[in-house]
Amino acid sequence: MANSLRMIDIAVNFTDGMFRGMYNGKQYHVADIAAVLSRAWSAGVDRIIVTGGSLLESKEALAIAETDARLFCTVGVHPTRCNEFDDSGDPEKHYEALLSLAKEGVEKGKVVAIGECGLDYDRLHFCSPEIQKKYFEKQFELAQAVKLPMFLHMRAAAEDFCDILEKRKHGFCSGVAHSFTGSAQDRDRLLSFSNLFIGINGCSLKTAENLDVVKGIPVERMMIETDSPYCEIKNTSAGMNFVKSSWPSKKKEKYDPDCIVKGRNEPCLVRQVLEVVAGCKGIADIDQLSKTVYHNTCRVFFPQDVDSAADALLADDGRTAN
Repeated sequence: MANSLRMIDIAVNFTDGMFRGMYNGKQYHVADIAAVLSRAWSAGVDRIIVTGGSLLESKEALAIAETDARLFCTVGVHPTRCNEFDDSGDPEKHYEALLSLAKEGVEKGKVVAIGECGLDYDRLHFCSPEIQKKYFEKQFELAQAVKLPMFLHMRAAAEDFCDILEKRKHGFCSGVAHSFTGSAQDRDRLLSFSNLFIGINGCSLKTAENLDVVKGIPVERMMIETDSPYCEIKNTSAGMNFVKSSWPSKKKEKYDPDCIVKGRNEPCLVRQVLEVVAGCKGIADIDQLSKTVYHNTCRVFFPQDVDSAADALLADDGRTAN
């Protein structure tokens, strides 16, 4: 696809079995991350952050990130998996293992955030609110120790989430509340934290009400993501009316490496998220929108890029002045 847009997909679950061809424990096709990445780069994605949601998954995410210069990752524990701290038999040792992994990843230039961490009260059968809150707070210590931003998850828990963020804000450099699906009130509470951005994906764009909420997020505070293989923009989504791009697709049973797998989201489709944001906000210049969102993402996760771009501009100004 001919393309001038530059995009960063801030959330891809490449550790998920679907990218190895496994669906509900059954193998349907070969592992195909290489084909998925090829489509992403062709679509204008030039960086991807691979999500870690447990100690083991974070190790896998780092290993995947090391396979390509354009891949990066997070290290952290998802709220629904926070029992792993206590289940390990030594929560402090578990924390130290996360810290050690994060430090290793930072030295390699690969780990760009602590997370995915936060609160999820939709799925309390996996982990109680008390345990979630305890280890959400613990991961602020992790972020401070390695001086990294945070990759955050908030589901049906806005009040407690924002209370903890408020309590910890002096040690919180910046971050993103990813896969946002909350109300206008939730949105406004998040926007009240000046160093917090909001991540939008297909799950953020399902209903007319969702689109109204997204309209109220300033583009200067927004990032885009797929959260693939989940959260695709479905035909039934209110956002689908604004989608302009498409890729050939086939069912997993008839797998073709040149087609996306029906029902499996992937990073090239982050372009559709950008199109829906532009459409629902009435933005005609999608190129400028993509630049703003790209800059937001670099400010938080790739600050060295923003610094080097600023240095280049200053150097140009200096040459002009002389």
